[in-house]
Amino acid sequence: MVLDFYKKMHELLQHEDRFVLMVVIANEGSSPGRKGFKMVVSKSQMFGTIGGGIMEHKLVEYARSLLSKPEFNPFIKHQIHDKSALTDQSGMICSGQQTIAFFDITSDYKSVFAKIRSAKNDAIFYSDNGIDVGKPKSAAWLFQEPTSTPQHVYIVGGGHVGLALCEVLAKLDFEIHILDHRENLNTMQANTFAHHRAVIDFETIDTHIPEGDNIYVVIMSFGYRTDEIVIRRLLGKHFKYIGMMGSKEKIKTLYENLLADGFDKLQLDKVYAPIGIDIKSETTQEIAISVAAQLISIKNQNK
Repeated sequence: MVLDFYKKMHELLQHEDRFVLMVVIANEGSSPGRKGFKMVVSKSQMFGTIGGGIMEHKLVEYARSLLSKPEFNPFIKHQIHDKSALTDQSGMICSGQQTIAFFDITSDYKSVFAKIRSAKNDAIFYSDNGIDVGKPKSAAWLFQEPTSTPQHVYIVGGGHVGLALCEVLAKLDFEIHILDHRENLNTMQANTFAHHRAVIDFETIDTHIPEGDNIYVVIMSFGYRTDEIVIRRLLGKHFKYIGMMGSKEKIKTLYENLLADGFDKLQLDKVYAPIGIDIKSETTQEIAISVAAQLISIKNQNK
């Protein structure tokens, strides 16, 4: 997440007086580095990525060379992933291109980083003026990045699969909410990956999950009965994604009951069930990966 990266940079500034931050501010085509990718290079360490490969290796060495020179103002470098390009060749051949901004990070940025980390529903602006949460009055180039994670996934069911899914999603750009109706559930207590945990009454689950284009709902509760309670209260609501775990026979029986009670088939058709992409999942971890892959596919389908 964006703020986690800034926390790490803020901590690095407590030990090192200077480092280079590279930020991908634009990309086109099959570029390995996407907008928002970041990488830090200091004298003693580096973390993050701007896309990998020979391009990243080359720019890391370039960043290190900057640290041996006087302080510099922010600037950008274009990288074209095509060996036929007359200028700005990245050394890669995957086609596409990207633009990377370079920032000289010194102790002067401590207050900026603190402000960014405390920002709520704000944006970070990267420009030739530097980095800040306020939009510059004028800039030769500008990239805006939200500080909050726009994609929220609500996992209904805090058991072993829910725990495994949270662990996978914690490495991705989702804010994770885990919901269960069972008190003192050991897998809920052990779940350090979710950003929000709550024990609720499934009969009121529709009051705990908002609607929206950035809302993903994953139903994997304790069993058929609780799944049916949940799906009855969420069908027809507007979500980016809604999916339900279960065997094909279980899903078939549940849908027959819902249709018999007057639920709309078109609403049921919008539910991904059985959940996940088909990778012949057998273990808890494999199921989690298949569901995470499906969420990523839906998230990125219009990009």
